[in-house]
Amino acid sequence: MAPWSSFNLGDHVGDDPAHVLANRASLRPYLPSEPLWLKQVHGIAAIDAGSFPRSVEGDAAFTRRTNTVCTVMTADCLPVLFCDRSGTVVAAAHAGWRGLVAGVLEATIKNMAVSAGELLVWLGPAIGPGCFEVGDEVRAAFLSDDPEATEAFVPSLAGKWLADIYALARRRLQRTGVESIYGGGACTVKEHERFFSYRRDGVTGRMATLIWLAADGV
Repeated sequence: MAPWSSFNLGDHVGDDPAHVLANRASLRPYLPSEPLWLKQVHGIAAIDAGSFPRSVEGDAAFTRRTNTVCTVMTADCLPVLFCDRSGTVVAAAHAGWRGLVAGVLEATIKNMAVSAGELLVWLGPAIGPGCFEVGDEVRAAFLSDDPEATEAFVPSLAGKWLADIYALARRRLQRTGVESIYGGGACTVKEHERFFSYRRDGVTGRMATLIWLAADGV
């Protein structure tokens, strides 16, 4: 039911717990195992999904085990999926602006323990550059680490900026050595029939972005 309809997977947004469990149960037949549902805190902890049978605090998950599902939930923040070209490790990261600044993508790559040049990365649906208005403090946080990130910010109202979270993520990935980056064309705010959006609706559901290693590869 609204405002969480139609397929909310988040158990922390005020929805009826029974409805959330029913939605997760509907998803389960399409997966090789029960996902590790992270307790996301906008940090940088990357969790080995195969080592935890139940929910744990973190904002990224990685695995080298087949049929182990790495999962992040979003409703404007950027979900990022990783795999290596050889199909030996995968990861999923939840990257809001705080996580990006703190280094959640870099922490995920470090835990994957493969060369960044061997990674394939996909940027999932997030708030688009025309809708992501932020304050001076957010822009300053990015520029303090990467002065050239100014290109990802367009002036808006006084003291406000429109930020391109996709461009900011690409910059951080490229600085680690990642060359193959895909996705990044959606807007969760504008595409109201497809996506939940916290910025648009306030009280809303959460979408899941999932990745795993199949027995014969990714």
